[in-house]
Amino acid sequence: MELSYLNQGHPCRGTTLATLSFLLFSLVCFSTFTYAYSSSAYPELNPIKPRHSRLLRSAVLRETPTSQLSEIWSPLESQGWKPYVESNKPTLPEKSEGYIQVFLDGGLNQQRMGICDAVAVAKILNATLVIPYLELNPVWRDSSSFTDIFDVDHFIDVLKDDISIVKELPEEFSWSTREYYALAIRETRIKAAPVHASAHWYLENVLPVLQSYGIAAISPFSHRLSFDNLPMDIQHLRCKVNFQALTFVPHIRTLGDALISRLRYPHGSDGETGSNYLQEVIGAGARKNAGKFVVLHLRFDKDMAAHSACDFGGGKAEKLALAKYRQVIWQGRVLNSQFTDEELRSQGRCPMTPEEVGLLLAALGFDNSTRLYLASHKVYGGEARISTLRELFPLMEDKKSLASSEERSQIKGKASLLAALDYYVGLHSDIFISASPGNMHNALVGHRTYLNLKTLRPNMALMGQLFLNKTIEWSEFQDAVVEGHQNRQGQLRLRKPKQSIYTYPAPDCMCQA
Repeated sequence: MELSYLNQGHPCRGTTLATLSFLLFSLVCFSTFTYAYSSSAYPELNPIKPRHSRLLRSAVLRETPTSQLSEIWSPLESQGWKPYVESNKPTLPEKSEGYIQVFLDGGLNQQRMGICDAVAVAKILNATLVIPYLELNPVWRDSSSFTDIFDVDHFIDVLKDDISIVKELPEEFSWSTREYYALAIRETRIKAAPVHASAHWYLENVLPVLQSYGIAAISPFSHRLSFDNLPMDIQHLRCKVNFQALTFVPHIRTLGDALISRLRYPHGSDGETGSNYLQEVIGAGARKNAGKFVVLHLRFDKDMAAHSACDFGGGKAEKLALAKYRQVIWQGRVLNSQFTDEELRSQGRCPMTPEEVGLLLAALGFDNSTRLYLASHKVYGGEARISTLRELFPLMEDKKSLASSEERSQIKGKASLLAALDYYVGLHSDIFISASPGNMHNALVGHRTYLNLKTLRPNMALMGQLFLNKTIEWSEFQDAVVEGHQNRQGQLRLRKPKQSIYTYPAPDCMCQA
């Protein structure tokens, strides 16, 4: 039965005590995050010293044989798989069941997966998708919208034969906003979607709301669609969204191309940077002898360091600061806290420090002439913690060193846009490596697998065990690292049940050549 606008419960019915409590709780949580992430919350007083001095001394003096250098830089050979290509053009149903809204939290790459799932759900329900709403991240305080990050016109055009997409709701549904759903329980909001819900769940629980009200808003929505037991056309559509429809806005791509050009041709602009990087990129295309570069995603922020419950060599002050941080954010309920540092490291549950990932790269054969791009938002410990990595790789660059403040003006202070730039440069690098697993790692591993590009996956358990051995010599360490990473350089792995289609794109997104 169709209900009129007035019968939808649109007028606010008065804010209940529960609603006021919820809003107060949200404010307290936001304040807690703000305090915990402020630079002065827990100052670490002790200087950060190298933890693996014996290995570091040998690594600084290393000489890599030409044959090893050639092997490590060589691109992946064909693995017999290629991206899936549609054989038949899809057709849109004549009538949509209504509008689907989704509200996505998390960082850039979690939101990216949510967008792909939203398109799939809209297809399952034969609904019109409203461009997803990206929630304000309470940690990074980035209010960037979909259109700030992604090329919305390209997104709509690529998917125009698959689903209907609108940038905004029509006037008759303009009341359906985040603020509207925050004030009270609404009939049009779906807030009980289970994690990894099946297509059947959406047909049973969301379709009736669409048919009754003409609109359904799903929040929360992250990880709300299963990776298994879905029709292949839905899986193919998710792949199409992730690898074809989602491209970054032009200014991110253009700046990214300029950074890539400066990494490949470091002396092309005589060390100067300027705002005319479009011309610079065009000029780079005509040059020869392009250099190679590695992108290192150094995921080592305070949140990760604290949650791991590992010891990173910062002394008592650092241990106390991280313990207090765990208490503020998670009320001390961190699973790893019940294990010793040695137990965590031997199981590969400690993120590698900049020093440790530098030793890994050096052992694999990257010498001190390697162009290394550092992709990270904030490194816990700052420059003091990065200094050993810079000693091993003096040609290390990042956004600030490669681009002028003028060039970075459009992305300054916007975590999602900064991450988008790092993602773009990482995707186009010769080799990508992430210091520890996470959403950026998973997203780029999947995307580079789809394109058959070399990607190093650190063997965390092996590295943890090697770093626990304080008497190991450089030659023994190097041999163990090389052997332990022979099959972790981009070799294709087929997706297993419950694994993410976005991290393991074969066989759902690919077919055998």
